[in-house]
Amino acid sequence: MKILIYIPTYNTSRTLAETISKISKDIECEYVVVDNGSNDNTVEVAKKLGLRVIRHHSNRGYGQSQKTAYIYSFGNKADIVVMLHSDNQYDPSLLTEILSPIINGEADVVLGSRILGGGALEGGMPVYKYISNRFLTMLENLALGTNISEFHTGYRAYKTEVLERIPFLFNSDSWLFDSEIMFQIVQEGCRIKEIPIPTSYHPNAKTVSFLDGMVYGLGVLKLIIHFSLNRLGILKSKQFQIKRF
Repeated sequence: MKILIYIPTYNTSRTLAETISKISKDIECEYVVVDNGSNDNTVEVAKKLGLRVIRHHSNRGYGQSQKTAYIYSFGNKADIVVMLHSDNQYDPSLLTEILSPIINGEADVVLGSRILGGGALEGGMPVYKYISNRFLTMLENLALGTNISEFHTGYRAYKTEVLERIPFLFNSDSWLFDSEIMFQIVQEGCRIKEIPIPTSYHPNAKTVSFLDGMVYGLGVLKLIIHFSLNRLGILKSKQFQIKRF
């Protein structure tokens, strides 16, 4: 199986090398960094580490970064794509646990869940972010009929064939992409497994501001309505034109 580790970067030169150093050397994989217009020396650090770099010369958004990476994975014939953030907030040493359910044929998609890991607040997750995470996840589960503990994790592994089947290019270029692709994955009937992970909000970890969090939350509510109307046949959206629910 060919494994591609996709690392989104934006001004993370301080943490990128440490993130890479924590990945087990037993994992045979290729790395691709998609840099979203960093104005520090992130690209230089990535190249010194021997990583393949695809550079957006301006910040085109977190969602667009993922689109670039997943399209790259198709041309590169990867079997599994893992998204691992470059700010060392998600523990790279757990990569084997994230990959195992797909490699063993138990899942099509694996999510690293900070909620299942417990201690989210003790790990530094802001209270407002924890409450909004739980509230939005509850609404998303109600809309989808699922029982997923966390929709908003940035630590994920996908079978590439799953990504090839879903119309993610119609998704947002913003942080909302993570929720949108989960709705598409559930709609497609993919097998999803969650792995408990610790929470780590250290000083160099990237986090969404309160205002941006509000915008994101409203975006998730809009997504739920959009999806529900599409499922009822009231609205026909290319974003959810998948063969089966």
